[in-house]
Amino acid sequence: MGDRQTSRQRITIAILALGGQGGGVLADWIIALANREGYFAQGTSVPGVAQRTGATIYYIEMFPKTNRPPVPALSPMPGDVDIVIAAELMEAGRAILRGFVERDRTTLITSTHRIYSISEKSAMGDGLGNSDYVLNAARTRARIFIGFDMERAASKSSGMISPVLFGALAASGALPFPRAGFEAAIRESGIAVDMNLDGFAAGFAGESGGATAADHACPVPTTTDGRRLWARIAGELPSPAHLLASEGVRRLMDYQDAAYAHLYLNRLSVLAARDGADTGWALTREASRYLALWMSFEDTIRVADLKTRKDRFARVRKEVRAGPDQVVHVTEFMHPRLEEICGTLPAVLGRAVRRSKSFSAFLSLFAQNGRHVTSTNLGWFLLLRLLATLRPWRRRTLRYQEEQARIEAWLALINGAALSDRATALELVLSQQLVKGYGDTFARGLKNFEAIVSSYRQIRGRSDCASLLRQLRDAALADEEGSALSTALATIPPVVTAV
Repeated sequence: MGDRQTSRQRITIAILALGGQGGGVLADWIIALANREGYFAQGTSVPGVAQRTGATIYYIEMFPKTNRPPVPALSPMPGDVDIVIAAELMEAGRAILRGFVERDRTTLITSTHRIYSISEKSAMGDGLGNSDYVLNAARTRARIFIGFDMERAASKSSGMISPVLFGALAASGALPFPRAGFEAAIRESGIAVDMNLDGFAAGFAGESGGATAADHACPVPTTTDGRRLWARIAGELPSPAHLLASEGVRRLMDYQDAAYAHLYLNRLSVLAARDGADTGWALTREASRYLALWMSFEDTIRVADLKTRKDRFARVRKEVRAGPDQVVHVTEFMHPRLEEICGTLPAVLGRAVRRSKSFSAFLSLFAQNGRHVTSTNLGWFLLLRLLATLRPWRRRTLRYQEEQARIEAWLALINGAALSDRATALELVLSQQLVKGYGDTFARGLKNFEAIVSSYRQIRGRSDCASLLRQLRDAALADEEGSALSTALATIPPVVTAV
C-alpha cells in the first residue's frame, strides 16, 4: 500500500455528509462510476444523529474486477483511507481526529463552509469552532488537500453540494477514471441531470464563488433616509466603525424606523468622542455592534414579525427543497412568559397588571406551558401578523421603556469609564453579549450582566478593573446556571477603604 500504484489496486473512500446534503447520492455515483470503469465496488453507511450533531459516514471500497471477488470491509479504519470527502469543514476536522487522514496517503476534499452544530449555537458566548485551525490541520495532514466553499458554488447551480464534491473528486486525480466517466454516472442516474452536471462542472473547476471585496464594503443607501444616515456615519464616526455602524443602522431601520436609527447614531457619536486612534477605535467599533444588538431586543412584536415574513417562508421552502406544487407546513414552539405578555402592553397597563396578583395569576394560565403553533395555518398566521403590526406602537410598550432605561444606564457607565480608562470601558461594552435572546435565555443573561455591573461599581478605578471584568465575563459565558460566575465573583478581593 505504500506507493501510489499499489494503492490503486484497492481504493478506500470515506464520505462524511449531513442530512440533506446528498451524501447517499454521491456514494451511488461513485459506485456506478467504478462499476462502469471495470471495478468492483461496495458501499456501506453508518447513520449519524439528526440536527447537526453528527454526520453519516458513507464508506466505499473498490477493486479491479478479477475472477476472485474480494471481501471488502464494512467501515473505514484509521490509517486505511485513500480519499476523504467532507461536505462541511468541521466534518473534515472530525475525519482528521478519527485518523482517517494520513500525510503519505490520503486525498482530503472538503467544503470550507460551516453548518453550525447545536453546541456552537447554544453556547452562552462565541462557541464557534476554529475554522483556521481545521484548515491548517487539513493542509498539514493530507497528502493532497482540496478545499473551497462548495456550498456557495452549489447555490449558483441551484443544486445540492454533492455534485460539486463529485466534480472536485474528478479534478483531484485521486481516482483512475476520466472526467467523461464521472459525467456519465450522473447522466445514468437520471437525477436532475442538467443541474447536477452544472454543479459537477463548478466543482471540477474549483469555483468557490468566494466573497469579494464588494461583499465587505459598506452598503450603498438607496433611500433618502438611508443617505442621511450614511452621511452621519461618514461624518461622525471613525472609518473602522463604518461597516458595523452601517449594518447597525440597517438592522434598526428594519426593526423600527429611521428615527430609531438616528438615536443609535446619537449614542454612538458620544462614545466616539471619547475614543481614539491609539486603540484602533476599538471602543466605537465594538459599541457599534453591541448597541445595535441591544436596541433590537427580541420582544413579541419582533418575533411575530420575523416568523411571518415572506422571505422566511421562501427560505424554509428552499431548505426543504419543496417543489412548486408541494405544500409546506411550519410548526413553531412558543412559550411566552408573563413578562413577555406584560411587556407588550402599554407601559402604564403593563406595570399595573404585573403589580396585580389577580391579573398576573389569570394571565399566567396562558403562559404556564409552551404550545406548538402552525404559523402557516391561516388563523395563527393572521394572529401573528396582527401582533407584528404593533411595531409603530412599540415605543409605548413596557418592554421598550424598560430596555431603553437599561441601555441608557449601560451607556452612562461606558462613557464615564472612557474618560480615564478605555480598556475598562471596552470590557463594559463587551459584557453586553450576555444580554440576548428571548424569554428565559434573556432573563438569565440579564441577571449575569447585572451581577457584573454591580461588581464593577465596587471595583471601578482599580488598575486591574478591566482584567477583572474580563474574567467575570468569561465566567458568565462558561455555563448557563451561573455557577462559574458566582465562584468568580466570590474571588474578587473586597475594596478596602481608608478610615
